[in-house]
Amino acid sequence: MESDTAALHALVAQLRAAAPGLKALRDPTRGGLSASLNEWAWAAGLGVEIDEASLPIKPAVDAACELLGIDPLNIANEGKLVAALLPDQVDAALAALRAHPLGQGACRIGHFLADPDRFVRMRTRYGGQCMVDWLSGDPLPRIC
Repeated sequence: MESDTAALHALVAQLRAAAPGLKALRDPTRGGLSASLNEWAWAAGLGVEIDEASLPIKPAVDAACELLGIDPLNIANEGKLVAALLPDQVDAALAALRAHPLGQGACRIGHFLADPDRFVRMRTRYGGQCMVDWLSGDPLPRIC
């Protein structure tokens, strides 16, 4: 495995230029992607639905998480970002991100939807749905 730390300022500058309606950015370090999405859902008063097949989880990371019994949605992701965009700016944002060396794996993983309960749900690879809940207990310690 390789370290995923990176300075994202140039990548973010390209994103902001391509998507002036950018709503929010997160570095999914503490609590991982699940915490980032749950915080956004709660703050926005909306639900979030993500697609498991769209998540850019490297096979080595997936295997290590499986071996250790860790949910990859809860682990720190240094050198990555999660962006909330206006729907009509997603394509331009993805093109700008993919044009940068640090954003080549950029992808759309989901969308916001009306949900008074503010749940984050994931469509699984097998056609079902599961909840993406807040991390319970202590987060993994940072190793940096």
